[in-house]
Amino acid sequence: MRFLHDRVPAHDLTYDDVFMVPRQSAVASRYDVDLASADGTGATLPLVVANMTAVAGKRMAETVARRGGLVVIPQDIPIPVVADVVGWVKSRHLVFDTPIELAPQQTVAEALSLIPKRSHRAAVVVEDGRPVGVVAEADCADVDRFAQVRDVMNPSFVRIDADTDPRDAFDRIDASRRPLAVAVHPDGRLAGVLTRLAALRATLYTPAVDASGGLRVAAAVGVNGDLAVKAKELLAAGVDCLVVDTAHGHQDRMIDALRAVRSLDPGVPVAAGNVVSAEGADALIDAGADIVKVGVGPGAMCTTRMMTGVGRPQFSAVVECATAARARGRHVWADGGVRHPRDVALALAAGASSVMIGSWFAGTHESPGDLLQDADGRLFKQSFGMASARAVANRTATESAYDRARKGLYEEGISSSRMYLDPARPGVEDLIDEICAGVRSACTYAGAATLEELHERAVVGVQSAAGFHEGRPLSTSW
Repeated sequence: MRFLHDRVPAHDLTYDDVFMVPRQSAVASRYDVDLASADGTGATLPLVVANMTAVAGKRMAETVARRGGLVVIPQDIPIPVVADVVGWVKSRHLVFDTPIELAPQQTVAEALSLIPKRSHRAAVVVEDGRPVGVVAEADCADVDRFAQVRDVMNPSFVRIDADTDPRDAFDRIDASRRPLAVAVHPDGRLAGVLTRLAALRATLYTPAVDASGGLRVAAAVGVNGDLAVKAKELLAAGVDCLVVDTAHGHQDRMIDALRAVRSLDPGVPVAAGNVVSAEGADALIDAGADIVKVGVGPGAMCTTRMMTGVGRPQFSAVVECATAARARGRHVWADGGVRHPRDVALALAAGASSVMIGSWFAGTHESPGDLLQDADGRLFKQSFGMASARAVANRTATESAYDRARKGLYEEGISSSRMYLDPARPGVEDLIDEICAGVRSACTYAGAATLEELHERAVVGVQSAAGFHEGRPLSTSW
């Protein structure tokens, strides 16, 4: 990447401050662009879901890995639970989504509470392991909440074999005009579900899989406590990337933690952070990091800059840290501050191998937590920062009341924020589609067929606030 006219700005920049200049391109189509990351994680998309309790769970991990990204399970989750999540994710089908299963005698109220957990918005009624009907929200409208789902389910549904090609499945679902198909094994047992859109995506995306064919998943550890034991247990559980995480990564405890992890000979990439300078990146690489997490304060739930004055505009932080890491054959993840597909493209142009996303994905069906409704009927989920009072309370639940109270005095971050579901893009896959469309298009403008070429060919200029505003679309006339 180089700056337009080779004029390196004298001040630090964030994503809103910059733009990319089109260049002569031989890349004819967005579909000719390879978005695979080269950081050793095995991701086929440069997207990493941040280790936030309100964002990263097993549903998110399954769905994102199926499309090629990576999810980092938070460090606040007990190790046995993380091990169960890792095993569950790795056992998921590479094409079919995991269905919500209901027994015939379960109630409409139970169906309505579970259906929003998945973006395919339906549940499969299963008897003796075999599907006997499908229940959608519309089937439950104006029905007594204690009625059994056997009385409202649709017993007529599209049934496909578990080995059906996604292209053929698309045609079957499209011709049937049904919302989804139910896949079954040769013995009739339920294998999964597939919507028309999911069948299409299965032909466009490549899942992130390990050597055994299981979906990839990462997990985080903090720098406190018996780190080496926790890291060893996570590696034994089969995580594909280990993330050593703390808000201030350029400190002695992080260096000691990284050395302890590296002494285990993990055999998987080790990411660590967060830092915002070349000095910090070099220190983490010296201690054993393969990937450096970059970002202090740009996240939507983070109040660090307002509370402390500490941080750095994210684009400049990524440029500097990526330059330092690349000089040593290492990589960086740009962590936080992305709110539009353009921001992801700019982070990758700046040299990031992947971009971490948190709050942007919090308002989706796949994020943990219940789907709530405000007074105007808009659907939302609650999100919170990982240094907020809410997160601190969860993290210190086993400590004494005194220690919890003392730590609670000095939290940073928002404890409760409403992340509204976009009616047009309520699922994380919808957002991935939007992001990938933007990034692929950015690559064609730059004449780049790979992310590495994007970084090499990107020409970036600096713009005023008016320049950024000029590029925003108008939903109504002026």
